[in-house]
Amino acid sequence: MKHKQDFSRRDFLRQAGLSGIALTIGCYWPVSGKSVGEIIHANNAETELMSWISIDDTGKVTIFNHRSEMGQGTWQAIPQIIAEELEVSMDQISIRSAAANPQKYGPQPQEGSFSIRGWYQQLLRIGATAREMLIEAAAKQWGVEATECYAENGQVIHRGTSRKLGYGALVKEASQIKPPQQVKLKERKDYKIIGKPLRRNDTTAKINGAAVFGLDKKLPGMLYAVVERNPRFRGKVKSFDDSVAKSVSGVKHVFTVQRAVFGLLYEGVAVVADSLWAAMQGRKQLKVEWNDDGFEHLDSEILHARMQQDLYKPLPSALFEEALKKASANIEAVYETPYQSHSCMEPLNCIADVKDDSIEIWGPIQEANWIQAELSERLHIPIKNVTVNMTFLGGGFGRKAFTDYPVEAALISKEIKAPVQVMWTREDDISMGPFRSGALYRCRGGVDAQKKIFALQIISASQNMGPGQDKDAEPKRVTDNLGGIGGLPGDYYKSIPHYSFGNLPTTSPIPTMWWRAPGANTNAFASECFLDELAHLALQDPLEFRRAHLTSDRYQALVNKLAAISNWESRHKNDGWGVAITECFGSMVGQVVKVSRGQDKKIKIDKVFALMDCGWYVNPDIIRAQVEGSIVMALGASVNHATHFKEGKAVERNFNTYSMPRINEIPEIEVHVMENDEKPGGVGEPGLPAFAPALCNAIFDLTGKRIRKLPFTLEEV
Repeated sequence: MKHKQDFSRRDFLRQAGLSGIALTIGCYWPVSGKSVGEIIHANNAETELMSWISIDDTGKVTIFNHRSEMGQGTWQAIPQIIAEELEVSMDQISIRSAAANPQKYGPQPQEGSFSIRGWYQQLLRIGATAREMLIEAAAKQWGVEATECYAENGQVIHRGTSRKLGYGALVKEASQIKPPQQVKLKERKDYKIIGKPLRRNDTTAKINGAAVFGLDKKLPGMLYAVVERNPRFRGKVKSFDDSVAKSVSGVKHVFTVQRAVFGLLYEGVAVVADSLWAAMQGRKQLKVEWNDDGFEHLDSEILHARMQQDLYKPLPSALFEEALKKASANIEAVYETPYQSHSCMEPLNCIADVKDDSIEIWGPIQEANWIQAELSERLHIPIKNVTVNMTFLGGGFGRKAFTDYPVEAALISKEIKAPVQVMWTREDDISMGPFRSGALYRCRGGVDAQKKIFALQIISASQNMGPGQDKDAEPKRVTDNLGGIGGLPGDYYKSIPHYSFGNLPTTSPIPTMWWRAPGANTNAFASECFLDELAHLALQDPLEFRRAHLTSDRYQALVNKLAAISNWESRHKNDGWGVAITECFGSMVGQVVKVSRGQDKKIKIDKVFALMDCGWYVNPDIIRAQVEGSIVMALGASVNHATHFKEGKAVERNFNTYSMPRINEIPEIEVHVMENDEKPGGVGEPGLPAFAPALCNAIFDLTGKRIRKLPFTLEEV
């Protein structure tokens, strides 16, 4: 018999309802041709990874989270939406992760802050559909009309007689009822749990160690692997000597392995052992000769010079040039942002178990469907036989949405014919890429006699997402309307008479990809700092200058609220106050940063005021936590770390050189959430872009010095 301390939470959840029939409501993605779902008659263990809601005959409700949980709160928010319409409280349900299954759940990517803004209506309908089926089942038992009944607190109640039946007593009959095609959803004023700051259900498990992250997952008979990868990314394995590595006790296999990065195959040498320690020691004894011919080995200085040249490649726009000449006054500036590593606190890792006709993986997976499809295609296994299990993620930031590390793990498992956990060391994680690309921005603009922006142009030079280009980009004419720049509020396109935007893709073999709030995380630094320069040119208050150009009612409300919460009117001539307002993934964010000089004369960040307008929202505590985390991450990217390259290799390899903000460096952060009836926007990413420009604008306000290059050091300002 198991002792109590050996009986895991996972075992309990799996076995708790084995004897009961379950009502499982699934919901097909619209492309399948079905607007609502199906009923599956099975026990909890069989349906655990296959559907949205499971209710066993004891009344136990399980709600499945179909998105990865990397700290952003889907584990709480998605079940909270369903539970609202299902009429159960959060303490009446258990939550489980769903495996990749696009036929049942639709797309499951965790990117673009899409989980709530893209799914809230469908999730509400799922809960309401299950509720109506249970009400119908109760009405049949009582011989009354369903309209005479209502659901509340996990039971159905008859209005006329106050009779009650719990969901567990109704589940068998409800499972025979065809799901209704149309259901009535609650009005926002009637919500009981949506919009409330409820405690997250995953917090306790993450504190006491019960939560299973990718690094925690183990399989019987599992081996461990680490890979010596080419530090120049594109190089091939010319030869390797594994004689000493194989002499390390526990080392079982050494062989070459590939991982696909945006269409290119990167090579390395895998060392597989019966323990992680043995694999790592074996790797240290490995001698690899690389073939690095056929591509450039670039330094950061060369990359910078190349981007600087690219800034001036576009052929000019005659219309914009004419508009700029008509401005009363104009200004030009160049802004620079660096390459960055993702550096999640949990390094990349993945378990793969590949058999002749099936693949199963476990790990911190951010994009389950894409990885499932990629594994199927590359290993020639039918997609129905590819199972992708998502553990908790210790951060993702876009890196763990990529397919390279699960495919690499699967190829190693296939080679050794055993389950294997492939571990990336911290050095691997920081130095192997793909990275966020560095960028340069050439900003030009002018103001008119009314002290408003008359003309604005922002041209950027950076690597586009991918492994790099092999051919020089042709110069392209900058047009007068290229659709905008990520991070810049949409109102500016209505209030600025003449604007143009463009990008020249810089060529480099260094692999680059998305990084939290892609595009906006660098664009906003240049655009919002330059807007501050235009406000100074026009001799206008920076916040009032923005108010004059952000003309919609929604933005006017945001500006008013931001001024109120920060007490903007209290600022004095010698204070250091900076503001930035950005738009990203359907949400609007305003931030005010206050800085001062301490007794040691060094710049100190006193406080950050952040205002999030994400429209309809689920849990304000999750929003506050995400905005705080975004600001801390933006602080690190502004003043702490950057990735540099020497002879084609990443220089920074661990936190001793790629330093993270320490807790004593974090300023006071005050987060507010706008209340309105707008459609939901994203939360996990939009909180990041505004911080860097607000900080640099505050430093200018205090010192008169413009910070146009990131990262910089506060002590040296």
